[in-house]
Amino acid sequence: MRPSDDRPSFLQSLHTDEYAPRRLSEEARRATKRLPDLAEKARERGAERFWSGRQGTAAALVALNDEFGTEFFAVPRVAVDDLAAANEALGGDQLVIDAQTHYFADRNDKMAPHLLDLYRNAMPSWWKGVDDMVGYNFAEYLRCVFIDTETAVAVLTSAPGRGPVRQLFNEELAGTRRLLDELAPRRRLLNHAVIHPTWADELELMSRWVDELQPAGWKVYTLGEPNTDPSANEGLFTWRERLAGLWEEGWMLDDEKTGAVFLDRVRELTRAGGPKVVCAHKGMSGLIATGSPRDIGPAAIAYPDLDFVVYHSGYEMSPDEEGPYSEEDANVGTNRLVKTVRDSNIAPGQNVFAELGTAWFLMASRPREAAHVLGKLLLAVGEDNVVWGTDSIYYGPTQQLIDAFRAFQIPTEMQEEFGYPALTDTVKEKILSTNAARVYGIDLDDVRRNAENDDLVWIKEAAQYYRERGNPA
Repeated sequence: MRPSDDRPSFLQSLHTDEYAPRRLSEEARRATKRLPDLAEKARERGAERFWSGRQGTAAALVALNDEFGTEFFAVPRVAVDDLAAANEALGGDQLVIDAQTHYFADRNDKMAPHLLDLYRNAMPSWWKGVDDMVGYNFAEYLRCVFIDTETAVAVLTSAPGRGPVRQLFNEELAGTRRLLDELAPRRRLLNHAVIHPTWADELELMSRWVDELQPAGWKVYTLGEPNTDPSANEGLFTWRERLAGLWEEGWMLDDEKTGAVFLDRVRELTRAGGPKVVCAHKGMSGLIATGSPRDIGPAAIAYPDLDFVVYHSGYEMSPDEEGPYSEEDANVGTNRLVKTVRDSNIAPGQNVFAELGTAWFLMASRPREAAHVLGKLLLAVGEDNVVWGTDSIYYGPTQQLIDAFRAFQIPTEMQEEFGYPALTDTVKEKILSTNAARVYGIDLDDVRRNAENDDLVWIKEAAQYYRERGNPA
């Protein structure tokens, strides 16, 4: 479902193909009801394009503070009516590296009828983009990731699958990066290579992909490979049942048959210049057993020379909020990542990284939960090992998510009660860019120069001009 333009994306019930739209919390619903009045008052004072700008984001964050009764977002009320105040509260000079982005290849928009039927079968019933994939294509990707946001570097990845309905194949991921290299100095876009370790031929292909595709990291889905056999979903009525039917051949990073063989191969290829970064989709699985991050700790201990980036941080889409870590709730969401790190005696700052992805989108309207999750992750993996990502382009332009994060804070009372660290400007800068730069070997000084001078800049400036003044013709 694509975002509308009547309120910030994080106050909309949006979704990916991984989860059904989640009903907003009671506090978020009440906050949403405040927004029309706030917008009208701001427009009376001359604000234009309210919801697509920072004043609209400020209004949403102020309303959330009011409804939750705590200043989770450091945004003054004047920011709703004053663009300069909104820019001061929500802006920043930190670079932004988005470690998780997606788009859909154009072939998904031009499928033969039998392939479209196959795609429909593979997608859940709530997925609205089956017949019109234009909202998720490369042009929209450029707009959402680079033109309408201040993202300096993005990592392009893909969902798994070997059939014709896959988002992007590894060659397409690398081809997109090469195309961006023509528009901009190199390294504005990095690409993963998605690996299915249960297929022996892909383990062999990895060496060729290192040479030809130059991946920045290996992306794996321990859930297995999507099953697009039409009979897999017959008689299934719940999404959890459907997920179980969609995924086959699940595996774990710490099993000898598949995980160890794959990680040995990664280690071997690092000697030939291959990446040492293993990016594992964990969480957002409907609680499928192999979607758990419980294998991360053992794998990280066994392979200390590799970096393990846990995409979505093990977060699961649930109607209930995550709270503080406890042994009783150790099997819940991101607690599973905390537990495996603790049980394996992995210290903060070692080789386990937590990527935020869809977790931040879902938590931005649940700031109490966000404070718990971020606090737990900062304690477990450390401030140097939490990585920014948005799961774009499912939620539209990512600037509102960036701005909400910049304004977010863990309240002092929660720091004192649960021992969480403060989200200082330094910590936020690490999460937004510095940590990912270290993982992916990105020179931030070069990135800053490139992000200010390449061809994407004039495209962005032209887009801003026409938004503000209209087409002069």
